[in-house]
Amino acid sequence: MRFQIRRSINNIYSAVSIPEGKEYTCRIKGKFLKGSNEYNPVAVGDVAIGEPYSPNEALITEIEERKSGFTRWNVKAFLNQTIASNQDQTAIVLSSVSPPFRPRFVDRAIASSWGADILLIMNKADFGLDEFEEERWDLYRELGYSTISVSSLDGSGIEELKEKYLKGRTTAFVGQSGVGKSTLINTLMGTNQRTGDVSDKFNRGRHTTNHSIFLPGDDFNLIDTPGVREIQVPLEENESVKASFPELRDSGCLYPDCLHRGEEGCVVPDMVENGTIHYDRYESYLRILESLDERRPLWSRKGGKDGRKNY
Repeated sequence: MRFQIRRSINNIYSAVSIPEGKEYTCRIKGKFLKGSNEYNPVAVGDVAIGEPYSPNEALITEIEERKSGFTRWNVKAFLNQTIASNQDQTAIVLSSVSPPFRPRFVDRAIASSWGADILLIMNKADFGLDEFEEERWDLYRELGYSTISVSSLDGSGIEELKEKYLKGRTTAFVGQSGVGKSTLINTLMGTNQRTGDVSDKFNRGRHTTNHSIFLPGDDFNLIDTPGVREIQVPLEENESVKASFPELRDSGCLYPDCLHRGEEGCVVPDMVENGTIHYDRYESYLRILESLDERRPLWSRKGGKDGRKNY
């Protein structure tokens, strides 16, 4: 029997059968799921194969191949963790203030999403951005990413978001704690997700959503994911990171395998120097690669394999 995973809490999964739509509580059959190399190998949005053992319970035996996902590095478990899968697009929800707009968080979030379109949503847009933030926000649009500014408080941009970007699609919402992601989802879906304010001490949000949940709607579906203070990209090949920076991927460098880290003959440093490639985006890219370099030796000793696509 096939199931769609709707919620994941402590290795217990709420799911609905396909195509009947009957609700089941599922667990993994045995201690491990064959073929997985991740922390918590079942993600919300997964299509699972399972064996019912009671009228409302089933054991998951395998996961069908994912077409897309949002995968991050789980610091405590020292493993990759997919928190949403099979989405058509990943919406990265941002805030202009409290917590402030952090472009490098956006870069890492983009690098953590695969197989899905990217949508950048600026919530609390009524507060505005400073000159540097406005420059970085405009740059994402110039690079080809879809962007929209909204306000959950006065409703501006909400209808455009629904009609132009969400309708007919499944969208995974990700973002820092405190950006108003849950409030925005409440506005879009008419649900009542628990929301939280922002810690004055660190200007970072308090965690509210502590697990992913699939929210089906009449015109679109959403996957709400836990808010985070920081995000680390999953351990993966460096080429995958480069692919998430279109200005580097399409730089015209003569060497296809060049990672643009000072290799002889690389044209990218000159492009950064003359402003063709934004210096802060390039620095963001280099820092992501450095973080992967630091983790990879320990990961290899544990027998881990690079990559996000585990099924």
